[in-house]
Amino acid sequence: MSTTTQVQSTLTATDRCDRCGAQAYVRVALPTGGTLLFCGHHFRDHESPLREAGAVIFDETSKLDRKPEPADDTEE
Repeated sequence: MSTTTQVQSTLTATDRCDRCGAQAYVRVALPTGGTLLFCGHHFRDHESPLREAGAVIFDETSKLDRKPEPADDTEE
């Protein structure tokens, strides 16, 4: 019997790290069916054992390097 885990594609500002409560940038789907959320720091701390366990990792830490788009303050 195999278990298929659906990994949600996009993390939002409301997704929080399970270790510290900071904004989550990594979602980890465990082979047993559970899901964990991590900030970049805590994911780096736990990355090796998670990969060795066969977890499916959805990493959005590249968003940390993006500069925000300027707001359009023009009135219509």
